[in-house]
Amino acid sequence: MLDQIKAQSDLHCLIEALPPPIQQALLQFPNELNDLLEVVLDLGRLAEARYVDHERFLGPAEITSEDLALVVSKIGEFGEDNRAGIARTLHRISALRNRRGVVVGLTCRFGRAVFGTVTIIRDLIERGQSILLLGKPGMGKTTLLRETARVLADELLKRVVVVDTSNEIAGDGDIPHLGIGRARRMQVPRPAEQHAVMIEAVENHMPEVIVIDEIGTELEALAARTIAERGVQLVGTAHGSTLGNLMINPTLSDLIGGIQAVTLGDDEARRRGTQKTVLERKAPPTFDVLVEIKSWDQVVVYPDVAAAVDTILRGEELEIEQRTRTPDGKVTIANLALEAEADTPFVQRRDKRNGNREKPLSPKENRQVSSKTQIVLGNIQRIFPFGVSRNRLEKAIEHLGISAVIVRDMQEATLMMTLKSYYRQNSQRLRQAENQGIPVFVLRNNTIIQMERQLASIFRLENSEPDDSYAENDFEQWDNSSSEKSALLEAKSAIEQVMNGEQETIELTPRNSYIRRLQHELAGRFNLRSASRGNEPRRRVRISR
Repeated sequence: MLDQIKAQSDLHCLIEALPPPIQQALLQFPNELNDLLEVVLDLGRLAEARYVDHERFLGPAEITSEDLALVVSKIGEFGEDNRAGIARTLHRISALRNRRGVVVGLTCRFGRAVFGTVTIIRDLIERGQSILLLGKPGMGKTTLLRETARVLADELLKRVVVVDTSNEIAGDGDIPHLGIGRARRMQVPRPAEQHAVMIEAVENHMPEVIVIDEIGTELEALAARTIAERGVQLVGTAHGSTLGNLMINPTLSDLIGGIQAVTLGDDEARRRGTQKTVLERKAPPTFDVLVEIKSWDQVVVYPDVAAAVDTILRGEELEIEQRTRTPDGKVTIANLALEAEADTPFVQRRDKRNGNREKPLSPKENRQVSSKTQIVLGNIQRIFPFGVSRNRLEKAIEHLGISAVIVRDMQEATLMMTLKSYYRQNSQRLRQAENQGIPVFVLRNNTIIQMERQLASIFRLENSEPDDSYAENDFEQWDNSSSEKSALLEAKSAIEQVMNGEQETIELTPRNSYIRRLQHELAGRFNLRSASRGNEPRRRVRISR
């Protein structure tokens, strides 16, 4: 029940560490203290208090070096991650430093142990399955994780070990906060050693459950898989907003089984109604259940991660659970159908409404479009240049800072890059790449600008600026058919109108799924939103900011 949810925040401990004028300004609004998230102190600026739904400046005086030094003297030592705390509390103080290492700013976050938040996923925890909590920063992942550890240890009487990297789960100091109950806490001396402490927890302390916050590196993902394979229940968190984000994250995709490109035989491709190169789940997922945290009172649950990933990769409709906690404390569960199209660019769609599968991609479409998803999912891509200047390609890779290397043997390549003149010749090398399922990307000319544009598209670099000279001739690299060229010209015209502010939203002419995918990708290159609307055969793309 929500009336039983109570926060033990020890607010006074952190407030007393702040400069006296800041304390007085905060205490002028005592009714808002329960909604206080953090206080920001930056040198030469006004102090700022951030609440759940608003912000407020604290006092008329700017923060001085003496103010910052006073706060630093009242808290614990900073670690390598520039985080500190106050003993036996959940508060976190993060530092901003100048080039000399001097503190010039502090973010003082108020930590709370909120009892009762776990009710929304309690049935999942009691099953003994490994659970991954996914959400953006500030969505309450750590709070939910802390309460999960307490419930597992105190109410379900399991042996729980918390691997606490920055002392965020169980607070600063050697004695853990009461928020984790009877669970034991292992501190991590340096963030880079978190994966080693995870393994040590299993080998030395015989836990039934391990709780870990912010899995963020490949070594930590590998350690999590090792723990799960030993039969230990794992409850962890990771940054992200959706399962689709996790699938295209090269570092963390192993948590949901990893994705690999598989080349099918002709008969199997015809049976499935897909292109010959498809994406499939590589291994069993580390976590059995995935929970997307949307807000304090709403989550989306994937009760079977393996089945969810397989369904997304097949392009089929996915059923999810949307759980909402009502004001009276009850949890309602709604089963929703999630259709993945523009937001999940993995495989060719199938039309389930009329029971017919859409037309398989041609070899040219297979090389140039569908195989791009394979590039996003790898760790280090190995590029085989065919007729492309190696020196210029190396400079393009270095300038973009992407994880790619150039190889001389096509057998080692994960993609091929060639020129349009070579591509039209359909040489033996290109046919060999197609037979081996190696995606081929075509450049109009042998310039660094062209290479950077193609690489930015392949690696989906969000911050890459589109080339203003993007001309009608560029559509030749997609397809020379008049209908597809017309569709892309229509999309280009709509993009220009939206970017110029002439219209907020534009709906394009209804097209088939393949052409809609090209239009989605074109809109993405200009950092615009795109979504498919309507039913077949009137399904169409809407472009907006």
